[in-house]
Amino acid sequence: MTPVMYGTGIDDLTLLTDADIYVFNEGNHFRLYDKLGAHPLTIDGVAGTYFAVWAPNAQQVTVIGDFNDWDKARHPLRRRAESGIWERFLPNVPVGTLYKYHIISQYNDYFVDKTDPFATLEERPPQTASIVWDIDTYTWNDQEWMEQRGHHNTLQSPISIYELHLGSWMRPADNPDHFLTYRELAPLLTAYVQRMGFTHVEFLPIMEHPFYGSWGYQVTSFFAPTSRYGTPQDFMYLIDYLHQQRIGVILDWVPSHFPTDEHGLGYFDGTYLYEHADPRQGFHPDWKSLIFNYGRNEVRCFLISSALFWLDKYHVDGLRVDGVASMLYLDYSRQPGEWIPNRYGGNENLDAVDFLRAFNQEVYKNYPDVQTIAEESTSWPMVSRPTYLGGLGFGMKWDMGWMHDTLSYMSHDPIYRRYHHNEITFRLLYAFTENFTLPLSHDEVVHGKGSLIHKMPGDEWQKFANLRFLFGLLFGQPGKKLLFMGGEFGQWREWNHDTGLDWHLTDTALHAGVQQWVADLNRVYRSTPALHEGDCHATGFEWIDANDTEHSTFSFVRKGRTTADMLFIIYNGTPVPHYHYRVGVPRGGYWQEVLNSDATIYGGSGLGNMGGVTAIAEVCHGRMHSLELTLPPLSVLFLRSTA
Repeated sequence: MTPVMYGTGIDDLTLLTDADIYVFNEGNHFRLYDKLGAHPLTIDGVAGTYFAVWAPNAQQVTVIGDFNDWDKARHPLRRRAESGIWERFLPNVPVGTLYKYHIISQYNDYFVDKTDPFATLEERPPQTASIVWDIDTYTWNDQEWMEQRGHHNTLQSPISIYELHLGSWMRPADNPDHFLTYRELAPLLTAYVQRMGFTHVEFLPIMEHPFYGSWGYQVTSFFAPTSRYGTPQDFMYLIDYLHQQRIGVILDWVPSHFPTDEHGLGYFDGTYLYEHADPRQGFHPDWKSLIFNYGRNEVRCFLISSALFWLDKYHVDGLRVDGVASMLYLDYSRQPGEWIPNRYGGNENLDAVDFLRAFNQEVYKNYPDVQTIAEESTSWPMVSRPTYLGGLGFGMKWDMGWMHDTLSYMSHDPIYRRYHHNEITFRLLYAFTENFTLPLSHDEVVHGKGSLIHKMPGDEWQKFANLRFLFGLLFGQPGKKLLFMGGEFGQWREWNHDTGLDWHLTDTALHAGVQQWVADLNRVYRSTPALHEGDCHATGFEWIDANDTEHSTFSFVRKGRTTADMLFIIYNGTPVPHYHYRVGVPRGGYWQEVLNSDATIYGGSGLGNMGGVTAIAEVCHGRMHSLELTLPPLSVLFLRSTA
């Protein structure tokens, strides 16, 4: 960045051109992180920091910090015309300096100390000061991944995501009350993800958040990774390390709301600057937080700049956008009279719709090889369809309906599953209306919901068999995959953000068995085009039998882009084996049993089909050929045609 001079002294240096200010106020400046915030500079041999902050309704803004003994009068910023921006270059303010902005409002005799909305590093909570930092000093070593990642992120590629919370994935064995750092996590997490076969990791929000118990969803600093685990360069090292081992990184990003903490964005300059003034629009009743004013140009610039910042500076491969439904609906979690209709009288938040479309357009224009993923829990149409067709422009959408229906089906005692068959089959009526990710996420293993294995019915053996069955549903059905940490080895406890996972359980046979099952599912999913090329297209799926409610079985074929690539999958949702079970298949020849969830290596009973079955010319399910199978109890079988 080359500063320019608009006055005569060194403290008149600026990074903001008149064009920058124009497009910012117009709502089209999406690289604000290069202009606003604190930027260390050396000018004519003089080292210091350039500060710039948007506070249009301030009467005065000063920089306070450890460099001036937090004096509220010594270093005032200068207002840049009518832009609403205050700025100044301060010599002898080095990297590592703690600082805040002291803002005196034009209104209500209001004054406050605020952290920098564009800070790239904050003090470790509960401290709240911003820190002058230079994030451009890291040397990346992931060039090969960055050149090839588009191939790994397409809708035709295998995408299997391991969702985790960095502070509670693993704790030091000798000090479980402390966190592992970003750099300590890098080799441990990478080795584990490689062993388990996941293609991507997804981090719950790592942006700085004062309340650890919010899991990162109450963000105060939209440009700073939390300092709980290290510096920005340490976080870059973690991403870089994963990339070098061909593992993609997705960040959970939260533009839906922000907390009311005084040092944060709320009531920033004595006015409702980032949020709506009317609580019917600006206050979230569920989360007791503030809602962004998506119709304000400068706020849109702030949020889209945050999104591009992580893709630009941190080489992130995707953004999962939290709480999209809460953004789209003006009456979300509100009773009649508690919300304001849009200009047409409807409940759609038109400003949020425009913002989400602009966000996706900017992301894909600048980074066409990444993915944006919507957590959207309603039937809003065309979430993952292009904006030029009227969609919101996301690359993918979480299938929350699949998660709810599938976990409901799994919770039933198998004797009653015949009455709930549609909870599995219904999803295929809409499976290709969006580009879906199938999530078994963190939200399903907290707040008294129980862990995944705890939800399963039956005795211990049946619980593990049911859990393997559930993962067979996840990997067999069309859609990209997501599994939250701990579920892959059947942790009994609910997830607790204050402790690490119960890794000692993997020393026992049943837990190790389900862990191996997930690893093998990932291996077959990644190596079998039929299981991923058609994840988001109807040509990749074909029912064989969706109607055998009496036996609680269902079967289908997954297909790749070539006719030779085909996988047959069949499920038995009861603890009763079915012998001599005849089922139609699309072709004759030998069908190899490539996966059997009841194999002894996974903790099963060992029933199966001796490695495979030959289809004979006997009509069944409208097919000219059929297989006679042994269906083990509570099992999933994957068979590949070798014809």
